[in-house]
Amino acid sequence: MTVLEVLQSTTGYFKKRKIDSPRLNAEHLLAHMLGCRRIELYLEFDRALEEEEIANLRELVRRRGQGEPLQHLLGTVEFCGQTFLCDKRALVPRPETEELVELLIADRGWRIADSRVVDVGTGSGVIALSLAKKFPDAQILGVDVSEDALMLARENAVRLNLTDRVQFLRSDLLEGVDGTFDLIVANLPYIAAQDRHAPSREVLHDPAVALFGGAHGDDLVRDLIKQAPSRLRPGGVLALEIGIGQSELLLSTLAEKNYRDICSRNDYSGGIRFIFARYG
Repeated sequence: MTVLEVLQSTTGYFKKRKIDSPRLNAEHLLAHMLGCRRIELYLEFDRALEEEEIANLRELVRRRGQGEPLQHLLGTVEFCGQTFLCDKRALVPRPETEELVELLIADRGWRIADSRVVDVGTGSGVIALSLAKKFPDAQILGVDVSEDALMLARENAVRLNLTDRVQFLRSDLLEGVDGTFDLIVANLPYIAAQDRHAPSREVLHDPAVALFGGAHGDDLVRDLIKQAPSRLRPGGVLALEIGIGQSELLLSTLAEKNYRDICSRNDYSGGIRFIFARYG
């Protein structure tokens, strides 16, 4: 079979398995298997694949068809212009979290440039490391309750040559953290336990500890709102990514806890996804 024939047959298979963007998935997997860039496939449509190559691709296609995330199969994910290692040890970074980083850079950059930042629930480290790449003078800490996630985050720090600028620490929210910060940023689990079977097949390959945020979904976020004042410097900012439909209660909670300059921002799909607030 040629490259083009394999792409066509794989695309058809993914369509039957209801995989989003079936042609794009097929191209990514074939390029990964061949060790080339995806664009290079278009120059080799007539190339005949060897049986061993087809067999290797077939296994990747089978796993993708069963819902295993494309990022896990590729072993990497693109985030804010950088390539991060990605596997089952941590949540696959979502486009919404890229939006959060973009908002921080655009709206809070003057505070991040030479400030102390802690990324709570750092996962694979994409928020902490992206901010460190943009603001080399910032002091950044990433914390997570999962040792597996922290191991992945440290591997990403090595990959990006940021081991001397970002520290990682095991902590349940801020309980194991010392000192105060100008910015606390968090993308915590926000799916309710009762909705355990609601996410897609792909999402359910992520660790449960990175997905489910207690009985109501926002339990961990509310706990962080209560903990943050003791770790924020005067005028420090708490920046949160939240679940759709959770903003009303969380905004009220922030007001009750005497935060100020409270505001929410929509994601690109129009839902309220981000909350910012100052304290002190």
